Amino acid sequence: MVMKVYSPEFKADAVALFSSDPDLTIAQTARDLGINAETLRNWIRADRARGGISTTRKNVTSTTRADQATVEELKAENEALRQELKAARKENATLATERDILRKATKFFRRRDELVSRCRFIEDHRKTFKVKRLCQVLEVARSTYYKWREARAARAARERADEALAEKIKTVHAESDGTYGSPRVTAELRDTHGMQINEKKVARVMRKFHIAGFRLRKKVRTTVPEPSATPVPDLFKRDFTAPAPNLKYMGDITYLPVADGEFRYLATVIDCFSRRVVGWSIADHMRTELVADALKMAHATRGNLNDAIFHSDHGAQYASREFADLCTELGVTQSMGAVGTSADNAACESFHASMKRETLQGARCYDGPGDCRRRVFRWLTRYNTRRRHSTNGQLSPVAYEHCYEQLSTTMTLAA
Repeated sequence: MVMKVYSPEFKADAVALFSSDPDLTIAQTARDLGINAETLRNWIRADRARGGISTTRKNVTSTTRADQATVEELKAENEALRQELKAARKENATLATERDILRKATKFFRRRDELVSRCRFIEDHRKTFKVKRLCQVLEVARSTYYKWREARAARAARERADEALAEKIKTVHAESDGTYGSPRVTAELRDTHGMQINEKKVARVMRKFHIAGFRLRKKVRTTVPEPSATPVPDLFKRDFTAPAPNLKYMGDITYLPVADGEFRYLATVIDCFSRRVVGWSIADHMRTELVADALKMAHATRGNLNDAIFHSDHGAQYASREFADLCTELGVTQSMGAVGTSADNAACESFHASMKRETLQGARCYDGPGDCRRRVFRWLTRYNTRRRHSTNGQLSPVAYEHCYEQLSTTMTLAA
């Protein structure tokens, strides 16, 4: 109980009020004044000891009546104490129950504290504690809990459906050597398995069952600009698209780490229309011969490169006179981005990052030169013919070009 400090005037008025009416008891007066009965009794005793006004009450109150009043006051006080004790015991029991609930809930919610987890905790402990008390402690409406409980069958069905979908996703994921993310997995499920499924659902199930493709690793710069080379204009302006095949190409060199600290180097020529790798070359050096072989392969794949544009960075290989002469011989116009700016060849940089991420799959290097060449060759082949590309509407580069050829033929016949 909160202690109060009463002024001498308040004490004197309280004693005077009690003494003014013989029918008043100490308990009644104390209740009217909002103070404790024992406090008022002490004030009255002190006043009588000083010979105050309360002595007049003795003259008008018989001893028997005073004794009777005292007995009634004691009974009233005892009853009040019993009620307080009863309430205190009830409160203690409530606090003990809440303590036990929260002690168990602390371990249960160690990782997360969501509404679903609270409802599940209530379900698991409803035989130990009353549901009403559990809901109060965990701050969950009983209607919410019962609604959650009634939906158990539907949740179990969804769980089984998620498990079945996860098995199909794992199959697609394994076929892609563990490289596909949710967009490509969704496209594969739609085309190969004939499923009408939303990408968000696939992403949710992949997160739930810890299925994920490889993410980009830290980029490493491999080309060195050649300031003394003849300036070549930037004909791309960061536009890595083309209206048709065999019009715009981009290329770059990337390093391939092999065992014992050695490297192999890959040069590629990629069609901007379909992102198809039409030319590539692997060697243990970075001489002009490396990029020249890749461009020659592109010429052999397409049949001709007349009037095509080839875009690259300012690496010494691409800026060399030998490579410029080859471009002139094949009818190719060179294009280069700004010096030292990787964003001007971003699409090619992204391609190489994806290739190394998906072939290395977290390893620091290839097992050796032979293993490196086999892995890269297998990946490039699958990339062109099978791997789905987001730029192509989740079609592989070869399939995308095939669709374009069919459409062009149809439009020609229609004309």
